[in-house]
Amino acid sequence: MAEPTPTLPSTSAGHPHRPALVLVGMSVREADAHDSLAVLAARTTTEGEYDASVAYLQLGDPSLRWELDRLADAGTTRIVLVGVCLGTLAPANSWLRRIASHWWRERPEAGRPVVEVTTAMARSDLDLDLVLDVTRPIHGAEAPLTSAAWEDVPRHRHQVLVCRGPRCTALASDKTAEALAIELMHLGQGDDDVLVTQTGCQFPCNHAPVVSVQPDDVWYGKAGPDAIRRIAREHLVAGVPVAEHRLSRTRTAHPDHHSPDPRASQENP
Repeated sequence: MAEPTPTLPSTSAGHPHRPALVLVGMSVREADAHDSLAVLAARTTTEGEYDASVAYLQLGDPSLRWELDRLADAGTTRIVLVGVCLGTLAPANSWLRRIASHWWRERPEAGRPVVEVTTAMARSDLDLDLVLDVTRPIHGAEAPLTSAAWEDVPRHRHQVLVCRGPRCTALASDKTAEALAIELMHLGQGDDDVLVTQTGCQFPCNHAPVVSVQPDDVWYGKAGPDAIRRIAREHLVAGVPVAEHRLSRTRTAHPDHHSPDPRASQENP
């Protein structure tokens, strides 16, 4: 399935004679801040030497690959990538080079622009001029997307799903994810022990922020930073779910919902 066109139009026209600058959100936090990044891109286009636009390394649209294709197809000959990290839980800048290099190698040489990546990430709009001072071109010999270390399904004991749907995000589930990651590090728990995954909406939105723990099938509500630190200690390490924040998994029918008659699926004699 083709990726959808982003909701907000790109701010870069991809003019072949003007270099393109792509602000690349490195984590889900930057995807949440799309409007702010779009404003920064528009201001950069107006005030600077670049046509600027926004893309995302993960969990946001347009993806970096989609934006690189768009710019290259428009005839852009030079693209500068700036990783943007507004929090503490973003991949290292080397991942931006790795993803960009994979795209560059796959692109036909005849339509392949020069792609440069800044050596540091921008953490605010004030950083942009500073990080643009030092860039390194993609040369195609960067590390590939595959590695022997990523061949096997992880052997983690628990997988924690932190909801990052609209309501949970509005109630600071980014702080929940950050607090969980830091607490697990303090507890000496790595990805082989507890794998943390940020998700879209998990649906019991009235209890936001929502967190679920698998394979235990334990759901938590109102899981702010203090609660998630306790969940990490007592449930993820000691094995005892935290009752005060646990949500019931008892299924109740909505008043307007009518369960199908089980006889309806039986064949008539």
